[in-house]
Amino acid sequence: MMEGNLHSMTHLFTQLGLPSEPADIQAFIESNRPLAAHFALDEAPFWTPSQAEFLREEVQHDADWAGIIDRLDSGLRQTIP
Repeated sequence: MMEGNLHSMTHLFTQLGLPSEPADIQAFIESNRPLAAHFALDEAPFWTPSQAEFLREEVQHDADWAGIIDRLDSGLRQTIP
């Protein structure tokens, strides 16, 4: 059985094939926010087709990744201070 919602942001970025050090994750979020409200996370223009498909499928199936994907979505929707 999978570990449930124990995936980390580091694991998510690794799964997406992106740099996954904390500073890299923070830089990615800062450079891509705020994500416009009219975009679903998987529709954002900065994903590759395979990244978008992974995000969409994991959320649609409420898979183990859904919780951390929701955290990423929230982070990308924050307005820049």
